[in-house]
This record gives sequence, structure tokens and C-alpha cells, in this order.
Amino acid sequence: MKKLILIISFNFILGTTIFAQKIDTDSLLVKTYYELNTSKNYPKAIQLAQLGIKISPNYLDFYVALGRSYMITKKIDSSRISFNHVIDKNPKYKEAFTYLAKLEIEEKNAPNAITVIDKGLTYYPEEKDFYFLKLQAINIENDEDKSYSFLTFLTKKYPLDTDLQQQLIDLKLKSISDRFGINYNYTAINRSGIGPWHLIGLQYVRERKKVTLIGRINYADRRASGSSINSGVQYELETYFKNNKKSYSYTDIAYSNDIVFPEIRLAYSYFHNFNKGWEADIGMRYSQTINKDLYSSVIGIGKYLGPYWLNLRTYIQSDSDKIHPAITFTTRYYLNTRYDYASFTTGYGTSPDERIMQEQLQQRVSLNSYRIGAGYNKLLYQHFITGFQASLNHQEYIPNKFQNEFNLFFSIQYKF
Repeated sequence: MKKLILIISFNFILGTTIFAQKIDTDSLLVKTYYELNTSKNYPKAIQLAQLGIKISPNYLDFYVALGRSYMITKKIDSSRISFNHVIDKNPKYKEAFTYLAKLEIEEKNAPNAITVIDKGLTYYPEEKDFYFLKLQAINIENDEDKSYSFLTFLTKKYPLDTDLQQQLIDLKLKSISDRFGINYNYTAINRSGIGPWHLIGLQYVRERKKVTLIGRINYADRRASGSSINSGVQYELETYFKNNKKSYSYTDIAYSNDIVFPEIRLAYSYFHNFNKGWEADIGMRYSQTINKDLYSSVIGIGKYLGPYWLNLRTYIQSDSDKIHPAITFTTRYYLNTRYDYASFTTGYGTSPDERIMQEQLQQRVSLNSYRIGAGYNKLLYQHFITGFQASLNHQEYIPNKFQNEFNLFFSIQYKF
């Protein structure tokens, strides 16, 4: 009986000691975080955290507090050691991944930050904050294609996040590259003796954060009954320039001394980005042909919806005091980079932005036209941008008489 009483007494004393130690360490941790977060007394917080580790070395919260204190006081290596110790002992400590990733991002050490975040994502695959930290780390590398690719992934994963949509738009507006390319358009017409038409363009693109310049030389050859009936060259300069954080402008000027092109073509559009991925534009178009001057106004609205870009544009054109509208709807589905996308286009009427039949704008503006098309662009080996489009245009060539025009478009650019 005495032995039983002795055992019970010993267990009671041992349990009381352990319980008291638990209370002491918990109180010490509270005091540590008070000094860290409230008093901002970081040396004191370090001293208390080290004491807590000495008393209870398996109490990982003290290591987290110590790591944060070292992080704030710029003792980077000591901070890394503390956070890595927590992760090694118990990778379920989500905050250890977060603080260590932030530390590496502050130190501009993108590879280390990405490694930490990827490890954290293996335990918390749906932790949104980890994905946002990874985006910050990727942005440090100043690789716009890599940032664009990851942003595109995030907009697919979080399609309702308007901040991600805006970041994607901003990235598109401040890209940097130089590109040289060639494009070719072939038009076959199902009317006897008409066609084919050929349009070839050489272009150089200089893309910078605030302005993009595109110089282009176009050559067109209109054939009928096996012979060339019209051909010529057009010189063109396009620009996109940023007005401010939310808007940019587009201009185009083209000149030709050959009747296969308008003598002068001018274009201007103002684009404004609104919240939640919305974009609107307004502008004008002018074409000087042999017989008359043609004016058009342009109104468009677009929406970024996850990896999709939707755009509806209306052209209001006048001829002989009559209004002739043209409408174009375009959809793009972006893939890995801003150069990788599938597209779909449909529309009614002939617009002044259609390069294939610029010289026929005067004749076609009052006639019916129904078009549909699809295309695909792809970035290959980080340098080559390829594009393919196919479209069908059911075109009225005289009142109540229609022809079908089949267009095939190919392009390739070298990015350097």
C-alpha cells in the first residue's frame, strides 16, 4: 500500500512539474511575441526566444520567433538557419515557408525563394499566398516571358482575381524585345478568272516599356486570268505608346504611289484600361484613294477573362451621306506566353483595318460581307514566333452577287 501511494505521489509531482513547465514556456512565448510585435524590442525578443529554445528545444514556435527577429535585424544567415530548422523538423509549419520565402525575395535571391515556395506547395498545394510569393520571386529575374507564363497560369487558376488580370495587362504594355519578321497572305477567290491575290510584308519591331515602333514594307500583287493586273509597294510605320499607367495610344501612317494601295492611310486609337480586366478604345481611320477620301470612326470594348481576351470593335463609315457599319469580334485564348495563343474571329462588313483589300475599301464599304476565321501563334525555342490564320469571307462584289474569298496567312518573326 505504501508503495502504491509512493508511485501515485511521484506521478503527481512529475505531472505538476511538466504542466508548470508548459505554462512557463507558453508564457515565455507570449512574452517573446509581445517584444517582437508590440514593443519592437528585437534584441529582447531574441534573448527570450533563445531562452525558450534552451528550456524546450522541441518547441518550434521559438525558432519561428527567433527567425523573424533575425530577419528584421538583418541577420540573414541566422534567420535562414532558424526557419530551415523549423521546416526540417516539421514541414507543416506554413509560416516558416512564408517567412523564409519573403526573406529570400527581400535578398533578391529568386532561385532560393522559388525552391522554398515549391517545397511549401508540396504540403499546401492550394495556398494562394505561396503562388503570389512565387510570382514575386519570378519577377525578380526580369524574365518577362517567364513572368507572363506564370501570370497566365495564375489567371487560369484564379479567374476572378482582377489584380492578376491587371498585372497581365500591364506586363503586355511594358515588354521589351526586338523582332524581325516576314508575313505572307494568300487569297483564293471562287469566281472565274479572279485571283489569286498575294500580300507580302517585311517588318521590324522595336518594343520598349513605353513605346513600340513597327516599320513595315508591304508588297501586293493582284492577279486575274493567270496574269498580274496590279502590283505595288507600301511603306508603313506603326507605333504603340503608353500615355499613363491606365492608357496607351496606337498610330499608323502608310504611303504608296501604287494604285494597289491607298496613297495615304492614317489611323489613331486611344485605349484605356479599367478595373476588372475591361478595356475600351476609340479612334479614327482615314484613307486617301484615287477617287475620294474615306473617313471612319472606331469604337471597341475588350475584356480579359482568365486566359481569354474578348474584343468587340465597331467601325462607322460614311459614303455618299450613308452610314455603313462594320463589326468584328475577336477571341484569343492565351497559353504559355503572350506569343502563344489560339484565336477566333468573326464579323460583318469591310473595315479599314483589313490589310488584304485596302485599295477596294471604297467599293466594298457599301456592300455586304460575312467573315469567319481562326488562327494559332506559337513561340518556338524562345526566339521564333510563328503564326497561322485561315479565314473565309463571303463577299458581295456587286449588289446581290457574292463570291467566297479564302485567306491563308503565315508569319514568322525572330526575337532577339
